[in-house]
Amino acid sequence: MVTSVLQRPTLVLNRNWQPVGVATVSRSLVKVWNDSARIVDPADFQQYDWDDWSLVQPAEGEAFIQTQWLRLRVPEVVTLTKYDRLPTNVVAFSRRNVFKRDNFTCQYCGCRPGSEELTIDHVLPRSQNGTSTWKNCVLACVECNHSKANRTPERASMPLKRKPVRPLWNPSYARHGVRLESWSKFVSDAYWNVELED
Repeated sequence: MVTSVLQRPTLVLNRNWQPVGVATVSRSLVKVWNDSARIVDPADFQQYDWDDWSLVQPAEGEAFIQTQWLRLRVPEVVTLTKYDRLPTNVVAFSRRNVFKRDNFTCQYCGCRPGSEELTIDHVLPRSQNGTSTWKNCVLACVECNHSKANRTPERASMPLKRKPVRPLWNPSYARHGVRLESWSKFVSDAYWNVELED
């Protein structure tokens, strides 16, 4: 159980409190121990160094790490003490990330049937030298994908709801794929709905 708690995600903020990554609890605690990060309590935004955090008792039902000498509350958010830049992380092109970018929504009809009824469609079909890239792949429901067939959206008279582009990085693209409720105080809902660049 300790291992799974140590692998839980922690939102990492730069020193300006902007999201820059997601790390495991174990990695975050090492940063706090090394004094390169502070733990942020999402309830009151108070910051804690290692000594102060070790004195905070976990509430009933709250996740904790049991050591020989203390019960350490599991942090959900940390802020770096020196890093003030924004990440230049590139979002890897993958099936999972296309689903996230398109918000599990068919880009032709706008329906949200569930992931098992969605497919990845090549805007310019592969038979016409279309490639599997951010700018050429979108989510399509099975029905729309079948209707579009081996044509471009223009030839099929099926305009896209939104032009496909490479998304900017945000915590929803982190490999942990988990969003904790406490993170919403640091990351707006619009940010979770994937910001896109031209």
